[in-house]
Amino acid sequence: MNLTADSEKIQKIVMSVKAEENRLRHKYALLNKQDSLGVIILLLSLFGMITSAVLYFYSYIPPWLCIIIAAIFASISHELEHDLIHKLYFRHNAVMQNTMMTIVWLMRPSTINPWYRRKIHLLHHKTSGTEQDLEERLVGNGIVNVPLRCVVMFDGLFGLFLQRKRLKTEVKVFNFFTVFNAGFPLTVVYYVFGYGFLLFHSINFFMANEFFYPQWLLTFIELSNFMMVVIIAPNFLRSGCLNVVTSYLHYYGGVDNVLQQAQVFKGVFVWPFNVFTFNFAGTHAIHHFVVQQPFYLRQMLAGTAHKVMKENGVRFNDISTFTQGNRYRTL
Repeated sequence: MNLTADSEKIQKIVMSVKAEENRLRHKYALLNKQDSLGVIILLLSLFGMITSAVLYFYSYIPPWLCIIIAAIFASISHELEHDLIHKLYFRHNAVMQNTMMTIVWLMRPSTINPWYRRKIHLLHHKTSGTEQDLEERLVGNGIVNVPLRCVVMFDGLFGLFLQRKRLKTEVKVFNFFTVFNAGFPLTVVYYVFGYGFLLFHSINFFMANEFFYPQWLLTFIELSNFMMVVIIAPNFLRSGCLNVVTSYLHYYGGVDNVLQQAQVFKGVFVWPFNVFTFNFAGTHAIHHFVVQQPFYLRQMLAGTAHKVMKENGVRFNDISTFTQGNRYRTL
C-alpha cells in the first residue's frame, strides 16, 4: 500500500469537492444562509409528516400512502440530525440547536437520542472500518450471518440484545445500558406500541369474533393502529432502508485510510432504498472526505464528487460487501 499516493488521492478528492462547494455557494447566494435553510427544511419536513397524519386520520389518503409520505419526510429529518451532529446549524446558539435536535428525534422515535449519537458518530469518523466503530456495528456492519444481520438492521432493540455480548467484548466504549437508555423515553414508547400492535393482532386473528376485550386494551389498540401508520411503520421502513444501505456501503476490516472506508452505490437497484434515505447510498461517501457540508449541498455536487472519487480509487457498487462481511479486499 502506497500511503503517499493514497494521501495525494485523498487530497485531490477533498480539494475538488470543496472547490465545487465554493462554486455553488458563489453561484447561489441562498446556500450561505445555512441556519435559515436548516430551519426551513426542518419545519417543512415536520409539516409534511403532520399533514400526512391528518389526511390519513380524516380518510383523505389510504394508510399505505401515509406510510410512504411520512417515511420520506422522516428521512429528511435524519439528514438534518446528521448535520446537527456536526453543528452545521446554529453552531453558537445552543437553544436553537437543541430545539432542532429534539424535533428530529420526535420525528424518528425508533432511534437513540441525537446527543448520544453525536458521540458515537464522531467516533465513527475516527474508527470507520474497524471493530471499534460502534455506530455502524449497531446497525449490522461486519455481520456475516444473514438472518442475524437482518434482525439487527430492521429491529434495533432486539438486535441490541442479540449483539450485546459480542459488542461488550470487542468494542471498548460499548455499554449495553448506556445504549439502551439513550433511546429513553421515545424508543420505549415506539416499541411498546409497535410490539403491542403486532402481538394483539396476531392473537386476535385466532380469537372468536365475540371475544370480549377490556376497554383499556381497545383504547390502546386504537391508538397503536393510528401510530403504526403515521410514525411506527414509516420509521421501520425508513430505518430499515437506511441500515441496509449504510451497513453494506461501509467497509469493515482491511481499511487503511478514508479511501477505503466507504463506497458509493449507484443505479436502478438502489433507488428503492434511496427514496427513503434521501439518496444516502449515493452521497454518504462524500461526507467521509468533507465533513462540514450540509446534506443538500452534497446532493448538488454529487456528480462532480463521483467523477473525482472514481478517478482516485473510491469503489462503486462493490457488492462483495454482501458476501464478505464488508471486508475491504484488494481487487
